[in-house]
Amino acid sequence: MNEQERFRIDRIYREKSLEDIPWNCETPPQLLVELVDTGKIKPCKAIDLGCGAGNHALYLASRGFDVTGVDFAPAAIRIATQNAESRGLTCSFLVADVVEELAGLKQSWDLAYDWGLLHHIFPDKRPKYIAGVHRILNPQAKYLSVSFSEKDTAFGSRAKFRKTALGTTLYFSSKEELVQLFQPYFVILDFQTPKISGKFDSHIFNYAFMQRKANPESKNCRRND
Repeated sequence: MNEQERFRIDRIYREKSLEDIPWNCETPPQLLVELVDTGKIKPCKAIDLGCGAGNHALYLASRGFDVTGVDFAPAAIRIATQNAESRGLTCSFLVADVVEELAGLKQSWDLAYDWGLLHHIFPDKRPKYIAGVHRILNPQAKYLSVSFSEKDTAFGSRAKFRKTALGTTLYFSSKEELVQLFQPYFVILDFQTPKISGKFDSHIFNYAFMQRKANPESKNCRRND
């Protein structure tokens, strides 16, 4: 993500109604609900990375989680804060670039969660992002990442980089490249490529549920300090 992309997404939240933003779904995704209902993730201190309007963060808060939502779009954080107030739920929300600024956060969490964020982060920035996620998590913490699979034909293409109708550019990943990205830092407990229903249609996603490794593997792995 760069400054131009930050401005573009912030403008989407400022100028469009939430009903017209494809990724803004008030109903929590079933895969997340199942993790909570089955106890695979229990109420804990959680961070929602790329939280947008805060829908998923508020769902977790309603289930007893102590949630911090992070997004680099100030307009999204304003909306998320308003949504929390209107629903009488307690969440912390902050504006931050999840690639560049995670290391500066002064807390640590037991669960990190990004849904529909990683495909906004291009491959050259992903190692720094994943190192940052590892750094802010406590021992044995869980990490859930869900992003577009290259198997999906969204936006009429099979290219790795695809431009959306809203003007954003997304990167569609293979399972192999994500496993290579995650494994130095996390034990992959479950990896799926499910078709998930969205607001307007269904898409094929990469779903990775992981546990933090105590120490990152040194091979091909830089901390980017």
